[in-house]
Amino acid sequence: MSADFVKEQSKTFESGIRLDSGRILAPITLVYETYGTLNEQHSNAILVEHAWTGDAHLAGKHDESESKPGWWDAIVGSGRLLDTDRYFIICSNVIGSCYGSTGPTSINPKTGKRYNLSFPVITVRDMVRAQKLLIDALGIGKLLTVMGGSMGGMQALEWATQYPDSIASAIALASTPHPSPQAISLNAVARWAIFNDPTWRKGEYKHNPKDGLALARGIGHITFLSDESMDAKFGRRFSAKDGQFDFFGQFEVERYLNYNGYNFVDRFDANSFLYLAKSLDLYDIAWGYESMAEAFGQVKVPIQFYAFTSDWLYPAYQTEEMATCMKELGKPFEYHLITSAYGHDAFLLEHETFAPLVRRFLESIQRAE
Repeated sequence: MSADFVKEQSKTFESGIRLDSGRILAPITLVYETYGTLNEQHSNAILVEHAWTGDAHLAGKHDESESKPGWWDAIVGSGRLLDTDRYFIICSNVIGSCYGSTGPTSINPKTGKRYNLSFPVITVRDMVRAQKLLIDALGIGKLLTVMGGSMGGMQALEWATQYPDSIASAIALASTPHPSPQAISLNAVARWAIFNDPTWRKGEYKHNPKDGLALARGIGHITFLSDESMDAKFGRRFSAKDGQFDFFGQFEVERYLNYNGYNFVDRFDANSFLYLAKSLDLYDIAWGYESMAEAFGQVKVPIQFYAFTSDWLYPAYQTEEMATCMKELGKPFEYHLITSAYGHDAFLLEHETFAPLVRRFLESIQRAE
């Protein structure tokens, strides 16, 4: 049974937060959704972190008019991995996004206009710093776990290193201690696509820069897939609508990228895309520390790491580097390499490959608590 209908909620914190850049962002609003019931001891709360262009709508539907449920609906609900009969699940939209939390599309209280590029550069650590305000406001002293994939995994790692007394465990899927130069370069090219769209107007656009954002999304989408999955899904097939020797004819994979790119324009803001991409590029778990070992030295709880064999955006060796660090420090951890052809998006598409391992891990953490 799924999470059924769910209501979007929000909280505003007038004092805001001091960002890693040194700037103050205030006030800040966080949009979030919850599933299940918080127990009397407030000990069954799980925070699920979304990836780059995700949102707080984790599961279920807001009303009958929605055609699709939340982005990880398959694992949330009665009897599912994140069992709403057992756990109280929270999903918060990050600052910098365009889905209700404070970001470049928000109104700057000092000017009465949209922030746009006057919005400060934020980090993944800033996102978590804001979420800590939310968790405190909900009266939760310790989260049973923080779980997420990709940028969500980065957030889980930040909880483990920055707020080690506020969680009982962490689960990081398809993540990295710091994006590689290759990952940064792909984001750079995506940024160029937006910057070079004349309708972007240095962030002061009235309407989303359609062509630039669609191209940026297309570039990003390639990194979420794998050679094997693209071959299986598209092969070298030409679109049935086009002739092979028509210069503007498209392979099926080209048509797919075009469709997804332009669909994205209708649901996501270009400036938010840029700010969150910058947050990804800046991410380094060792930021502020002498080394990764010093950062992981702050950890007091078990961490479960997952990598996927065909993920070339954040390849398995990067997760293994973190697992090795935890092992050398004598910290409790699990590392699981999942065989998958789905690339980086495997954590969203193949939950059945890791669900039994996560279920066992959560049950052991709950028993220990």
